[in-house]
Amino acid sequence: MIVHPIPPVFDENSEILILGSFPSVKSREAAFFYGHPQNRFWKVLASVYNEEIPETVQQKKEFLLRNHIAVWDVIGSCNIEGSSDASIRDVTVNDLNIILKKTDIKEIYVNGKTAFKYYQKYTKPLIGRSVICLPSTSPANAAWNLERLCEEWRCIRS
Repeated sequence: MIVHPIPPVFDENSEILILGSFPSVKSREAAFFYGHPQNRFWKVLASVYNEEIPETVQQKKEFLLRNHIAVWDVIGSCNIEGSSDASIRDVTVNDLNIILKKTDIKEIYVNGKTAFKYYQKYTKPLIGRSVICLPSTSPANAAWNLERLCEEWRCIRS
């Protein structure tokens, strides 16, 4: 069983929440979200917000907070082989009320179908809020190039 090692990023000004499924091996090693160099999350967000791509963990945190974005993952602990979403089992979810009670989150987005699946199954019954499923920024989602991802993700600014 691996327990999620990264605390959520948010402050009282956060208005949108982006949820992944569970941190990859590279993210766990980097101790921050979307730490795999091939993951396009930071490139996509930088494009959507017309900003430079943040490089360091500190720059990434500042980017998120400056743009009123909260980030966490649906899964709080699970058994997983490497970074394989397909191997996820024995799921315990994160308590999103940690964020929702201290913010005015207007919209919740999930980064990919795995996050959506576990959100729908475990989290939605607990908090009763719907989410918008965006295409995964993972390098495993090769069907979506960077340009298409950016186009689809622009909805988070509306």
